[in-house]
Amino acid sequence: METLLLLALALAMDSVAVSIAIGSKHKEILFPRILFIAAVFGFFQGIMPLAGYALGISFSQYVQAYDHWIAFVLLGALGAKMLYEAYKNAFDEEITDVSNKTLITLAIATSIDAMAVGVTFAFMQTDIFAASAIIALVTFVLCLIAVYIGKRLGSLLETKAEVLGGVILIALGVKMLLEGLGIL
Repeated sequence: METLLLLALALAMDSVAVSIAIGSKHKEILFPRILFIAAVFGFFQGIMPLAGYALGISFSQYVQAYDHWIAFVLLGALGAKMLYEAYKNAFDEEITDVSNKTLITLAIATSIDAMAVGVTFAFMQTDIFAASAIIALVTFVLCLIAVYIGKRLGSLLETKAEVLGGVILIALGVKMLLEGLGIL
């Protein structure tokens, strides 16, 4: 359960960074809209692992002997990508509007990593519905808080959120590899 919570935390970090940016750019935003923003990010973070799981389950029986390596590579690559994006400050800092279309686009863009993690869930025989619900809930709560943090602190924490997410994903990948190899 703690691994799943850490994974949910790591996956939420892109959405959290964007939520901080929204709060810092739109300080006048009201609670109902903040609630909607958090719900959109939570929904897409929760639905994407289901899509990845469906994809992964179709070929998991063929790669069971290597599943820990696949999880390690996927999570390590996703973590490295997050660290690179934090270093390059690559995500869109200029969020000029928070229209529904913009929110959905941002939510999809920040949840692609969750789809890749869904593939690894297929190899690990994870309860995908429980995992997706936890990921969605963690993302929702963190994004709700992040918009308020953005309203108060501006964009100081955007990069730090992505770094934390990247480090957690890499650590989880290493843990899964070591467990698969029988070292842990």
